[in-house]
Amino acid sequence: MHPSSCDTFVALPPSTEGQRIIFGKNSDRPCDEVQEVVYFPARDYESNEKVECTYIEIEQVTHTHAVVLSRPAWLWGAEMGANEHQVCIGNEAVWGRESADGDEALLGMDLVRLGLERANTAEKAVDVITELLEKYGQGGSCMEDECGFTYHNSFLISDRKEAWLLETSGKYWAAERVEGGYRNISNQYGITTKIDKEHPDLREYARGKGWWDGKAQFNFATVFSFMTTARIEASGSRYCEGKKLLEKSDGHITAETMMDILRDKDSGINMEGMFMTTGSMVSVIPRDPSLPGVHYFTATPDPERSVFKPFIFVKNALLLKETTSPSYGPDDPVKKKPRFQSKPDRKHELFVKHELVAAITESYKDRGKKIAESVRQLEKAKMTQMEMEFLSQGVEEPDYLVNLFSSSVQEEMAVYGKS
Repeated sequence: MHPSSCDTFVALPPSTEGQRIIFGKNSDRPCDEVQEVVYFPARDYESNEKVECTYIEIEQVTHTHAVVLSRPAWLWGAEMGANEHQVCIGNEAVWGRESADGDEALLGMDLVRLGLERANTAEKAVDVITELLEKYGQGGSCMEDECGFTYHNSFLISDRKEAWLLETSGKYWAAERVEGGYRNISNQYGITTKIDKEHPDLREYARGKGWWDGKAQFNFATVFSFMTTARIEASGSRYCEGKKLLEKSDGHITAETMMDILRDKDSGINMEGMFMTTGSMVSVIPRDPSLPGVHYFTATPDPERSVFKPFIFVKNALLLKETTSPSYGPDDPVKKKPRFQSKPDRKHELFVKHELVAAITESYKDRGKKIAESVRQLEKAKMTQMEMEFLSQGVEEPDYLVNLFSSSVQEEMAVYGKS
């Protein structure tokens, strides 16, 4: 099974307004998969501790940064997220000449979380991910109930000053720095001849495989891609459509612009069907370090009928109970052998409410339209508040924001409750 899925975007000055970086991603996953939004505070560890990722255990670092993550509820890693230093990361599935390894190692989604927990800049996140890739490799099923679904990974990473595109094939990789303008990635290799960092044996490996003659200019995408399948054609179409949508607003890209792009169904970016958009994220990162980043997450499928709710990193931020799925601990089927015996209910509180409203909307169009108008008004009010109070003036009373995301979720559910 090799569906086309996912798009990630970043825009930097001069493409944006107000000296800000705007990051956005749709997570496109199986339509019956629940995506949760969770927060983990910063934490210190003993020097000999281990961390259990989705499939394998690796060495833990002595300090991890606070992170907010949007992730499929069955695994340890994340599709996308941010940390307290305003580093944002999203990953994409990519396929190329090299077969993706089915052996259990680190998932690309594990690498997203590890990069956020261990790096305070985008460039450092590139280093963290590539070092882990070299040491532990990437591999394992990327679906809860599909053993053969494996892929390589590309990553779009941003911070307050720049962005990095990191693309991998097995343990080999190339990275490109993006210092201005905009960039988007889909399910295809996009780094060409501008390579700012690379695996030390990348070119020799490609030459040994017969993919590069050692004389022509080295083009990572050309060397490591094959462009013949329908999957790549579909992702190429979405990539081009996403680029057009960014170009259309070049110089004036805002959070609202990014949300509109993620909601766009004509382009295929807001995906429907067996693989659909199950979670979305937009982050607004001011270059001014005295101002907070605001990270918006839906925690529900289809951004067109979802609310982007704000999260701001502050000391003593509370856990996000309404968007955290039930935990099964050691009894979780993912942790058992053989895996995939059963698929437990992973629906969190907001997901359940959202699902019920979707059914109402399908049956009662007028009622659904009224709900849609109410939740969009709620989203607009929250974004106006973030703009006027925090993105412009900073955070004077951090305790006021410890429950920001959860209170926004509760307001959303209150609208659903009136339906």
